Amino acid sequence: MRRLFWLGIGVAVGVIVVRKATRTAQAYTPAGIASSLTESAGGLVESLRSFVEDVRVGMAEREQEIHQAFAQGEAFDDQFAELREDPRIGDRDIFPEEHQR
Repeated sequence: MRRLFWLGIGVAVGVIVVRKATRTAQAYTPAGIASSLTESAGGLVESLRSFVEDVRVGMAEREQEIHQAFAQGEAFDDQFAELREDPRIGDRDIFPEEHQR
């Protein structure tokens, strides 16, 4: 009875090892590598689409805030005004004359 028990465990472990080895070997075949690259590229494209959508939503919200402030005759909150007024940053010549053609 004990031998039958250990034989069953050995068979189960053997099946698991063979299945795992087969999956690993398939992952390194040209088809497996192509599949992996396709999934990675698809995930990257989806992430990029999500990012672009988030940026568009944020831009639309900010544009709506600016339009509402303009319609009410109020100055909108310019978050970057301080940066433009900073003498170290604003009105700086980005392209010195020797680099302009």
